[in-house]
Amino acid sequence: MRMFLKIAIVMLALTLGNVAYGQLQWRETNRDIPKRSLTDPRVTDGIEIYGYNGVIYIKTPRRIAVRVFTILGQNVSQATLTPGTHELKIGSRGIYIVKIGNLTQKVAL
Repeated sequence: MRMFLKIAIVMLALTLGNVAYGQLQWRETNRDIPKRSLTDPRVTDGIEIYGYNGVIYIKTPRRIAVRVFTILGQNVSQATLTPGTHELKIGSRGIYIVKIGNLTQKVAL
């Protein structure tokens, strides 16, 4: 019975997590981003990805399609971003995977 209760609690937490992630939206920002780059600009073709204080920042010189996943593969966000700097406030600590075209980058918050 205890094992069933533990499994039910974990399943409920995962379900509630999906609801919270479904409401995340990218915003364009003019804020100065701390220079804690997690990518090598030579590899990313001018696209910079940062993770800082519960927020994922992406700076891009061109229009891109971006997808963000949890380390377990849950889709957190999917959007097409215009040139500029954009932020996605996640608020939850953890490791996230950012996919932009052929580029896949790990971001730790």
